[in-house]
Amino acid sequence: MYNKLYNQMKTNLSSQIKLDTVPRRHYAPQGDFDLTALTREEKIYTRIFETVNEGCDYLAMHIIRVIDLNLKEKGYCNIALGANDATLPVYKTLIERYQKGEVSFEKVNVFMLSEFVPSEDGKPLTFNRLKNAFLDHINIPQENVHPIRTDISMEDVYHYCKKYEKKIEEKGGLDLTILAIGPSGILGFNEPGTVATSRCRLVLLSGETRRAVSQEYKNEDIPNTAITLGLGNIMQSTRVMTMAWGEARASVIEKAIEGPVTPDVPASILQMHNHTRVALDLPAAEKLTRISSPWKVTSCEWTPKLIRRAIVWLCKKTGKPILKLTDKDYNDWGLGELLALYGSGYNVNIKVFNELQHTITGWPGGKPDADDSSRPERAVPYPKRVIVFSPHPDDDVISMGGTLKRLVDQHHDVHVAYETSGNIAVGDEDMLRYFLVMNKLAPMFGFDTEGYRHLSDDVMRTVETKHFGEADSLDVREIKTMIRQAEATIACRFVGIKPDHIHFLRLPFYETGAVKKGDLTEKDVNIVKKLIEEVKPHQIFVAGDLADPHGTHRVCTDAVLAAVDELKNEPWMQDCRIWMYRGAWAEWEIDHIEMAVPISPEELRFKRNSILKHQSQMENAPFLGDDDRLFWQRAEERNRATAQLYEELGLASYEAMEAFVRYQF
Repeated sequence: MYNKLYNQMKTNLSSQIKLDTVPRRHYAPQGDFDLTALTREEKIYTRIFETVNEGCDYLAMHIIRVIDLNLKEKGYCNIALGANDATLPVYKTLIERYQKGEVSFEKVNVFMLSEFVPSEDGKPLTFNRLKNAFLDHINIPQENVHPIRTDISMEDVYHYCKKYEKKIEEKGGLDLTILAIGPSGILGFNEPGTVATSRCRLVLLSGETRRAVSQEYKNEDIPNTAITLGLGNIMQSTRVMTMAWGEARASVIEKAIEGPVTPDVPASILQMHNHTRVALDLPAAEKLTRISSPWKVTSCEWTPKLIRRAIVWLCKKTGKPILKLTDKDYNDWGLGELLALYGSGYNVNIKVFNELQHTITGWPGGKPDADDSSRPERAVPYPKRVIVFSPHPDDDVISMGGTLKRLVDQHHDVHVAYETSGNIAVGDEDMLRYFLVMNKLAPMFGFDTEGYRHLSDDVMRTVETKHFGEADSLDVREIKTMIRQAEATIACRFVGIKPDHIHFLRLPFYETGAVKKGDLTEKDVNIVKKLIEEVKPHQIFVAGDLADPHGTHRVCTDAVLAAVDELKNEPWMQDCRIWMYRGAWAEWEIDHIEMAVPISPEELRFKRNSILKHQSQMENAPFLGDDDRLFWQRAEERNRATAQLYEELGLASYEAMEAFVRYQF
């Protein structure tokens, strides 16, 4: 939650970005007939909500009903609880309902879905998280809470797991399990490949799961092993309520709910459970058929974006470019409605082809002295003042390096603002490399002073004695900040950015020295706001990587959007357009793209070289996420994939493309 003193500014505007306007009847149908038709591809009872809060209200209501039902029938209710990020807002809602007197937990028994073992000081515990977020705020008796012990020796784990199962059985079995669908569709810590009959046991956590948990617990030091209830235990629960929020889960949600039951997606086993409810927000549901391809299950309200998405989908299904689609193709693939609306497939083809053609521009700042009626950017004013906001000191060149070079070469007044220092992403070895060089240079150039030697020895000693996950000292953080600033400066000079147009904002929320960051506050927003007021830009480029795995991109975007919201009534702000870029973690879907900037082979090589200027972020970068490719590799492949898709649709063939979506404020 953001700073309570700072609740007047809108600090969560990124969560309100809506790329599509989904008709409410698609995700919240009124009658059973419509619901049956819309959900015929879904194999688990699923409810979709516009916001996370609405989804939590729905789940809390049904959890309270289950508790009341069991209290009436047998006098108690047994619940197994997970404790990842997606479940916490549900627990917050339950606390609010408890405080209003709508539910009592006095006769509820709580069991843990999973726990890290063995336990060591400073390492995260699921139980502590659940206790702080939920159990300490309700009237549940201490004796009704059954944590998983964390001091079990490896030799005793098997027998302990059997005893824990026995305890659940003696209490009457699980009446309800509350958990979230995790990365790769994991349930609890049941990883892909887990058999459906698995029981409570010790598991080895995968690298992907540990990375996800590290982000959720804001702690790098995640244990390698954990005890988890198995899929068999979960399936024996009378009811299961699960949830997922955000576009990062969209792909696995589609597999779990609409795909086959497979060990590769553990959550898909819930298709075999008779009383499972899934709650999703719209971003998490975006790949389900009724949201992504509604024409397959219902008649549609055909917006321009939905038409574009449908035609791109049809091209992929038929293997044809847009202008070769026939009326028969439309009818064969269930898009006959469009023929009725537009008279023929050819009319739709021309419409969509022209729309996509008009997204392509080699002039991202607008082409001077040109008709801009069908171009994504205005011809005037020229040149434009531009600010490119980069969350870390390399996101600018990773995500829009080709466009950045174009803006400079086309004589726009380009500023680059690095919002965070990025110091925690510099490895100790990268820092030591600089000291090894400086130690050789010190006597040659006369700075081999006592002060320098003390600093060098202190840094060497700190690195040698540093424990895994331990925060860097202030001196080390400052040195690592200097390294990233130097790399960013070299990259900007390579691109052609003027030295006084390079801004290192060092937003305070980031400067904790650890993966866990502070909350966005007025101080952060005012720093961004001050720069915008000084430059008075005609264009702002901002990160749109809302599925960024470590959250910094989203917070940085919120800082920019909050500042824009504060300034939106200024006369000069009326002439400013905001473009959102992606590239580090994902790319925009083609039906969302509003500006596509072609990149030639030479420009793509130039972009690669500008990314490589950030040497500390090459092979040792600690936050590559689930994608093992280096940043320059993933950027190139995504840019090439965008260009290839345009080519397959029958448009011009380019080496690569960078894509942008306009933010409306």
